[in-house]
Amino acid sequence: MFKEFKEFISKGNVLDLAVGVIIGGAFGKIVTSLVDDIIMPFIGLIIGGLDFSGLSIVIGKATIKYGMFIQNVVNFLIIAFSVFMIVKAVNKVRRIKPEEKEEEVVEAPSKEEALLAEIRDLLKAKN
Repeated sequence: MFKEFKEFISKGNVLDLAVGVIIGGAFGKIVTSLVDDIIMPFIGLIIGGLDFSGLSIVIGKATIKYGMFIQNVVNFLIIAFSVFMIVKAVNKVRRIKPEEKEEEVVEAPSKEEALLAEIRDLLKAKN
């Protein structure tokens, strides 16, 4: 059982997944900081410091915080747009690199061409 577990853990896919999760967590903190510390202050200036998180409705003993939901949706849209812009910039940088020359692909002769070549070779051999 230990041997199987060791094989499972040492597979490339598991290691790649672990690295992806760790890098994703760190990248998530960077994007959250970008949104909270850089983008949201500008948006706050534009919309006059409006904060949706305080909006709520009290029904009986339950408090429905629909403002937090609206704020989270706005944050999500800002984060999604920020990630989109980062990915777009990375893709643009990748396109700038000189493209490798594609190898010429030699097409195999069609059946008709192969048959004609065979007939030609037989005629040459006969003469």
